[in-house]
Amino acid sequence: MADAKVIPFDDDRSRNGAPQRSVRRRAGSGRRRSAAESAREITVGSVPGQLGGDRAVQKQAAARGGAGADGEPPRGPGPDRTATGWDRRIAGGLAFLRRRLTGDYDVDEFGYDRELTDQVLMSLLRPLYANYFRVEVKGIGNIPAEGGALVVANHSGTLPLDGLMMQVAVHDNHPAGRHLRLLAADLVFVLPVINELARKAGHTLACTEDAERLLRRGEVVGVMPEGFKGVGKPFSDRYRLQRFGRGGFVSTALRAGVPIVPCSIVGAEEIYPMIGNAKTLARLLGFPYFPITPTFPWLGPLGAVPLPTKWTIQFGEPIPTDGYPPEAAEDPMLMFNLTDQVREQIQHTLYKLLVQRRSVFF
Repeated sequence: MADAKVIPFDDDRSRNGAPQRSVRRRAGSGRRRSAAESAREITVGSVPGQLGGDRAVQKQAAARGGAGADGEPPRGPGPDRTATGWDRRIAGGLAFLRRRLTGDYDVDEFGYDRELTDQVLMSLLRPLYANYFRVEVKGIGNIPAEGGALVVANHSGTLPLDGLMMQVAVHDNHPAGRHLRLLAADLVFVLPVINELARKAGHTLACTEDAERLLRRGEVVGVMPEGFKGVGKPFSDRYRLQRFGRGGFVSTALRAGVPIVPCSIVGAEEIYPMIGNAKTLARLLGFPYFPITPTFPWLGPLGAVPLPTKWTIQFGEPIPTDGYPPEAAEDPMLMFNLTDQVREQIQHTLYKLLVQRRSVFF
């Protein structure tokens, strides 16, 4: 879904139309006091002229789950009439469904639905992230707590699950609760269902206009410059970075004046070991490649199940760009040097993480 092949940023092709912003808000109503709260206020310590209230009344309150005769909470098991965690979850779920059915929710100009992402999409991805790939995150504090930042990562795995896992890593681990907005390739936005889900999750087309607008708004934007060359490379070239394009992501960061945060992902290369590429079939289907792995297509649908590798995602030291003049984005030599610096930092970290890991699966 998040196959972030960066379209050359000087390309004048028109991008996909983004959904129009739909903003529908309703004023929240005040919370009514429950019957248990009203009874507790009447029965516990509220009788005038008596210190702490009538003892018999207090005992009745204790029997209903209130304070005991000595003013302390009741001991031993007993029914809790207050809202439990499940009560809150059910109430929250019903409120969520009501908002979805009535259209009382917000999306931004790119189609990003933050509520749906937080409550549904992240919940669907989290078991894969935490229990299947057991992702370990390092250096999350290198992503700024506020303001725009461009996260640049390696790309691999035959299917672009690495972008989604990186999105969950930022969402669940950043102390400031940042959200990662991924730049994706054209193919993502022409596939049925995938197109709509990608927009809802905050992904947008990898072009200069969208990237700059997001960065200037203070968003954390993720890009994988290797594109299809990285995600579709053979298993024999695993963890060897492919060409990073013409440095379009660097010029975008320079124009927006935001730091570049290199990101290295280990573990994704082995989920679908690509041992072959059916190029003729790929052309017929309109895909950039058609992978052949030890399990696919030989095992049918079972061959699409990724191997349960152990992942590590490390965010490196940010590379500042705000010290350069505005015209620096037009300097090809500077863009080349910065692109090479980012690429080398990611590659060096990949080698370091590979040396440190115990095995592919543990």
